[in-house]
Amino acid sequence: TKIFTQRGKNPFKAVNDVSFTLKKGETLGIVGESGSGKSTLAKLLLGFYPLQKGTINICGKNGRNSTIEEMRDLIAYVPQEPYLYEVSIAENIAYGRGKKTQEVAREDIVNAAKIANAHSFIRRLPQGYDTVLHSDGANLSQGQRQLLSIARAAISRPPVLILDEATSSIDTRTEKLIEQGMDALMDGRTVFVIAHRLSTVRRSKAIMVLEQGEIIERGSHEELLDQEGRYYKLYTGQFELD
Repeated sequence: TKIFTQRGKNPFKAVNDVSFTLKKGETLGIVGESGSGKSTLAKLLLGFYPLQKGTINICGKNGRNSTIEEMRDLIAYVPQEPYLYEVSIAENIAYGRGKKTQEVAREDIVNAAKIANAHSFIRRLPQGYDTVLHSDGANLSQGQRQLLSIARAAISRPPVLILDEATSSIDTRTEKLIEQGMDALMDGRTVFVIAHRLSTVRRSKAIMVLEQGEIIERGSHEELLDQEGRYYKLYTGQFELD
């Protein structure tokens, strides 16, 4: 396939000849330097950019023959910078199912928070799950906002999960909590892990290295290290991920 997407003032931001198949329950790590096309690929899967060429098939649905809503119902997305609303924590989590809080059982909301490792900090807040957030969750730490984003993904119960550099701006202690939450969320799902810290993709069944929108290497962590190519240089610090 050859996929083009329009972005900003650049004439085109391209992802070229990217082709892969991921089986149910498998995890694919996607790495590369800044601007290599990692997040563009995620946005194509989510339908944020229209396909001009090529196809995307998810769980038997073809992106060209299905609505954006149908495709997005199959995917939960945990971004690097989650957006939270000026409503209660419970409502923010419930939005992951696309419904209002009163339409989602409180038990489901709490269970999603427990999966995400968010329950502990939520219950310590003045109003617990009924605590109303400030603009974009300004009354929470970055790590707490990310845990809520994971809880939102957990409650949607999707077959496919995209983790887009979800721990890149988190301190080491909070990162461990978030990684535990992500591990629980990933269990049994097909997962795309877009990685800033390469430690987050080591356990992926397969890893793709992107450069200027193209796959330049693919294989397991061990196979890519043995090749001593771009992934090896990124992993050993000879190149830095911006």
